[in-house]
Amino acid sequence: MPKLKTKSGVKKRFKLTATGKVKHGVAGKRHRLISHNAKYIRQNRGTTVLSDADSRTVKKWAPYGLD
Repeated sequence: MPKLKTKSGVKKRFKLTATGKVKHGVAGKRHRLISHNAKYIRQNRGTTVLSDADSRTVKKWAPYGLD
């Protein structure tokens, strides 16, 4: 059976924690930030852990894991 390819967008957008959870950056932080209030910008700083239902889908797109 041939090797499976990893989706190239998943390589760029997600990382795995040591316990196997999926980390991702918060959307909506690139441009047009003047229309967001300071609380929104502050609370969405850094990364968050993806929900279990979504992380199952992401792990299918990365069959051999992510570095």
